[in-house]
Amino acid sequence: MTIPYVGTITEQLKPGSLIVIRGHVPKDSERFQVDFQQGNSLKPRADVAFHFNPRFKRSNCIVCNTLINEKWGWEEITYNMPFRKEKSFEIVIMVLKNKFQVAVNGEHALLYAHRVSPEKIDTLGVYGKVNIHSIGFRFSSANQMDLQSMETSTLGLTQISRENIQKSGKLQLSLPFEARLNASMGPGRTVVIKGEVNTNAKSFNVDLVAGKSRDIALHLNPRLNVKAFVRNSFLQDAWGEEERNITCFPFSSGMYFEMIIYCDVREFKVAVNGVHSLEYKHRFKDLSSIDTLSVDGDIRLLDVRSW
Repeated sequence: MTIPYVGTITEQLKPGSLIVIRGHVPKDSERFQVDFQQGNSLKPRADVAFHFNPRFKRSNCIVCNTLINEKWGWEEITYNMPFRKEKSFEIVIMVLKNKFQVAVNGEHALLYAHRVSPEKIDTLGVYGKVNIHSIGFRFSSANQMDLQSMETSTLGLTQISRENIQKSGKLQLSLPFEARLNASMGPGRTVVIKGEVNTNAKSFNVDLVAGKSRDIALHLNPRLNVKAFVRNSFLQDAWGEEERNITCFPFSSGMYFEMIIYCDVREFKVAVNGVHSLEYKHRFKDLSSIDTLSVDGDIRLLDVRSW
């Protein structure tokens, strides 16, 4: 792909849209940028709703900004630099209702609040010293849940009513949240939790529970204040030994996440935003007794599904 690359975005970018850019950083690169633009005019220069600019000279950093009427706004700088010279990369940019969320090589990189409505963006530009192998789009369609919209939805669960009684058959996703799985746990079963981590979040937990005994078969407890993803089981009124080993901590304050819990014969497998995170060997063997999901902590719960 020839750089500079300037291409038309064929559909409107709405919450739920994804842009995936794969490429490679050359040895002599000092910087490159990905610009989400309104048009492709050079004089006057087109507005840039989101300027994503990794820089390698002096301090390794990513600079983000917005250009309106040929004037730059204030720079937002991220010093946690995921790009390396002579290395390949995959950038995944997710459009959310009030911000862009960027992951690089499967790890959360940064958030950038919309200063211009993303629906005005119609052009993607890539400039600087970089090799681009592919650019892909997944547009949000009407039948997909708009990420972060107030319309919450659930599938395959029935709320255990406490104060938050169901209204018109919809689950109320206030916390603490507890719901019965419409089919009990077993190999091949999947639970999906979608949410947004609070800005000053310390921790949250997702538990799979055996309703009758109240044993917690799987306790997932991301602790953002110490960057630990703690796993455990609460069996016969006692906590077991914590498991904490993890390649990279997948959560960050303010970020949108989709957590997938897949039940296998010997273990649970957990992925966050499409990237495998961990396995947890079954300590509670009677999988068919696991019939309840509970969620609590420093997140906004958006969607829960089970099948």
